[in-house]
Amino acid sequence: MADDEDVRCLALALPHVEEIDSDGFDFRVGGKGFVWSYPERLPGKPREIRTDVAVLYVGDEAEKQALLLGEPRLFFTAPGYDGWPLVMLRLEQVDVGRLEELVTDAWRMRAPADIAAELDEVGGARRVLATRRPVRGGPQLSQ
Repeated sequence: MADDEDVRCLALALPHVEEIDSDGFDFRVGGKGFVWSYPERLPGKPREIRTDVAVLYVGDEAEKQALLLGEPRLFFTAPGYDGWPLVMLRLEQVDVGRLEELVTDAWRMRAPADIAAELDEVGGARRVLATRRPVRGGPQLSQ
């Protein structure tokens, strides 16, 4: 199962990613957010940054609904996210391989075309990570 450090490693392995200073994690490409910690807002309580939940950009409402309906154990939404192409992902419910797919897809949708093309050149986030450090719980990759 994945955690916030897996998100950090996968996001930072992608080209031109910037980590924004926050109480959790917050990653952008080309000035656009693609994955960040869930800022939970409960009535009568201050906002709490949840690093066990990632907010992911999914592109459009159809994709959002497909994820929410198809995998309710992994994904959810909240009232403040109505109309936004974003879903919340329970990190403890997802394996690192699926997390890589989701983070990479979110990155691709937000990256400018010239930057997105660089991912294919390096072979994806896991390939870049293999030269840095293995993702916790992920397979070891050879060079």
